[in-house]
Amino acid sequence: MLELLPPPPTDPLWDLTYEFGSDERAERLNLVLGVYRDQTGRTPVMAAVREAEIRLAERSESKEYRGLSGNAAFNRALLDLVLGTQGPSDRAAAVQTVAGSGALRLLADLICRTRPGTTVWISDPAYVNHRPILEAAGLEVRTFGWCDAEGGFDSAGVLRDLARARRDDVVLLQGCCHNPTGADPAPQDWAALAELAARDGWVPFIDLAYHGLGDGLEADLAATRLLAARVPEMLIAVSCSKNFGLYSDRTGCAIVLGASAQAVRHAETALQNAARTLYSMPPEHGAAVVTTILEDEGLRDLWRAELDAMRGRIEANRTDLTARLTALGWGAQARSLARQRGMFSMLPLTAQEMLLLRRQYAIYGTTAGRINIAGIAADRIPCLAQGIAGVLENR
Repeated sequence: MLELLPPPPTDPLWDLTYEFGSDERAERLNLVLGVYRDQTGRTPVMAAVREAEIRLAERSESKEYRGLSGNAAFNRALLDLVLGTQGPSDRAAAVQTVAGSGALRLLADLICRTRPGTTVWISDPAYVNHRPILEAAGLEVRTFGWCDAEGGFDSAGVLRDLARARRDDVVLLQGCCHNPTGADPAPQDWAALAELAARDGWVPFIDLAYHGLGDGLEADLAATRLLAARVPEMLIAVSCSKNFGLYSDRTGCAIVLGASAQAVRHAETALQNAARTLYSMPPEHGAAVVTTILEDEGLRDLWRAELDAMRGRIEANRTDLTARLTALGWGAQARSLARQRGMFSMLPLTAQEMLLLRRQYAIYGTTAGRINIAGIAADRIPCLAQGIAGVLENR
């Protein structure tokens, strides 16, 4: 049987990561994967997470199955966090998932089960896993533009493209810190998108993976809450990997909003059924950690302070890189970097130039130009700026 399998495509991000692992140059710099690293290059366990784990270990509660929806207290806590305690919780339901990617897949299966062949619109460029997940669920994928010629959010272009979306189409939007570009809509742009969705009847599908790492937790959730207040139906995929540092614990949540309580109950059951056939039920540890933090005022305050510190370091890295590129004579190319938000920055380099950056300067980013600005120590910013400038000088 296995001899009949043709050579499958490999994952480009992990290919680059493996290539980096075999690179013996001491100055090598890995900016491929989206993980936060501190000044020492480590991906730390947050203090709030460590304290929550200690408390959980001391309690030593049962390892019994939680059920198809996972940890119910976690689901309630995530609903309150994402929609706000005054949000439309009476018409919302949440199901714990295997991280944000699992939430995307469960919700994609829900769309296909509800209306097979539904068209889902994604940005171009988009998170590398959006299209594969949606197409694997049997959905049709179309694209809309995202950036203008200078790398900023193209408000007019996005609204023009999405005017072609039909009633009951689904539009996948990243709620903040767009991956890979770092270009986010302004509040007035989100208001225009909400108006368009309400008028034309397409369903927003929000991917929340980086909330708290852009402009602050409340600011980063504002667009999702605005849409929830304006449209009758919405889907939300939530990841706890980045803002809780729970990368390997694979902790996430799928949220559905409906026009009626009955519709939401049916959607919740459909999500449970999909989970049953994919992985039965999600792992408990990460959800228990998040719940412990969000239900305790002291731990919640500590977590938010740590999240703000992470955001501050990311902003400082981006500001420093922009300033150094400007000082090296590449201010025009650096302007778009200054406007970007979140863990990623999009360099103004072609695929060939990104290859040169990797081969000549040992700086690893994606072929499309994305680098993880949250993954570099501050004292390596000068090396990054020099490498980018060196590549630009070869034009």
